[in-house]
Amino acid sequence: MTGTGIRLHAPDPGWAIDADVVVVGSGVAGLTAALRCEAAGLRTVVVTKARLDDGSTRWAQGGIAAALGEGDTPEQHLDDTLVAGVGLCDEEAVRILVTEGPDAVRRLIATGAHFDESSEGELELTREGGHHRRRIAHAGGDATGAEISRALVEAVRARGLRTIENALVLDLLTDAEGRTAGVTLHVMGEGQHDGVGAVHAPAVVLATGGMGQVFSATTNPSVSTGDGVALALRAGAEVSDLEFVQFHPTVLFLGPDAEGQQPLVSEAVRGEGAHLVDADGVRFMAGQHELAELAPRDIVAKGITRRMGEQDAAHMFLDARHFGAEMWEHRFPTILAACRANGIDPVTEPIPVAPAAHYASGGVRTDAHGRTTVPGLYACGEVACTGVHGANRLASNSLLEGLVYAERIAADIAALKADGRLHARVPAPVARPEKPAHPLLGAEARFAIQRIMTRGAGVLRSDESLAKAADQLSRLHTEAREVLDETGRTAEPGVDTWEATNLLCVARVLVAAARRREETRGCHWREDRPDRDDARWRRHIVVRLNPDRTPTLHTTGTADFPPIRQHRPQEQ
Repeated sequence: MTGTGIRLHAPDPGWAIDADVVVVGSGVAGLTAALRCEAAGLRTVVVTKARLDDGSTRWAQGGIAAALGEGDTPEQHLDDTLVAGVGLCDEEAVRILVTEGPDAVRRLIATGAHFDESSEGELELTREGGHHRRRIAHAGGDATGAEISRALVEAVRARGLRTIENALVLDLLTDAEGRTAGVTLHVMGEGQHDGVGAVHAPAVVLATGGMGQVFSATTNPSVSTGDGVALALRAGAEVSDLEFVQFHPTVLFLGPDAEGQQPLVSEAVRGEGAHLVDADGVRFMAGQHELAELAPRDIVAKGITRRMGEQDAAHMFLDARHFGAEMWEHRFPTILAACRANGIDPVTEPIPVAPAAHYASGGVRTDAHGRTTVPGLYACGEVACTGVHGANRLASNSLLEGLVYAERIAADIAALKADGRLHARVPAPVARPEKPAHPLLGAEARFAIQRIMTRGAGVLRSDESLAKAADQLSRLHTEAREVLDETGRTAEPGVDTWEATNLLCVARVLVAAARRREETRGCHWREDRPDRDDARWRRHIVVRLNPDRTPTLHTTGTADFPPIRQHRPQEQ
């Protein structure tokens, strides 16, 4: 059973395997957690939606932030992170990140990741928005994520970890006492396992990445459909700060009707001296912030969007012609290739850019050890809300957060094993109703959800736009519910319908939180509430899902996160 009684309609599991811990996701967070768990003697299984190297991590261009340079300190890194988070970071979570971060990066290097070095053999560090020092380590110029992914995947394969690729996680399994007992999943394609099955394990680590596909244009890969957040909500877990979706300011503009994953133009390009200009070549960020183009991302995204509105333009430009061909080819080969593949040569012309959905600062609420409000369920990486990012993630803190908190999760599970408190729990079979208990959306609903969210809950939001989005999303659910009630049928179970259903779940929660937060803060920009309101809104919005799929929202009394109290799932 699950915490809300809601499960994705799916066939019964046709196979099962046992483990101590199942890690769902194969980015920096998931593979780090898996490697550390395996090293501690835990029977570990990695489940990933595509191939091991096919998640969001490999798309990360800029790098990983840590106080590794001469004169830099964790305290300075902490200060920059707190400023970017606009009053909503959990300071203790940030302190853990910045103090444990440098050694975590060194361990990543020891695992096999190769970062760019100077001619003297020192790490070559760069700056990005919101950072007052050069503290971004990068690899292959602008291919940091790909190098980290390569190193971790090679380590996983060398250690012989059990992996299940091309598998979409469905729901959390729990035992009679409401504790985590594994997951159900669907394996796409032939292999050792096929179709719906289960991994039985007393510890589940969600490292499923983001939910960028809830919007029409995003830097996220097609697999980023919010599956982890949706699973956690159905399991009765709390999520927090979901309204804070970061829109990356500089995404290659492919036309007004472009949808799906868009090429990112890394913030590191601005860190090396590129300028944002309008069609007349005028720099418009100078004077808007002391760091100009290197202001925190929410400020730059707003500056671009504001200028686009003033000039009735579909995009702005990023001008880095002064870099010259040699610098482009050495420092930013991936971006150069992406631009040229789309008919733009940044060596000789400015790059057309516009904001697109990039990163979820909120997610499944966790404590300092990655524990959620459901016993035995952990979360790390973009799917989690540790309190590190607050209202706006500081550039290149995401890879570091995945690394640091994955290690802490592994340490916590290993301690449970050492103390004899990690017990296998085989759940009783779940009785299937004669007809589906909850509707699945048709695959075509994915595009409807994306357009609703882009129009109503994108960079610019208002009470009117959010109310309209909420109504349209509710209608999608109601129509599916009515068909089920009248005919006893719902959309055919499958990857497309499960993903669409997950997207609707996270979209409705995101919009509900965005409507509740009646202010502008960080990457949450309300046109009708343009000012920051610390007196009323320097606090968090925590959400749980009701059995009827409607969200219950709770606003905390202060900016401090309440302690994690683990809930027993409700009886169905």
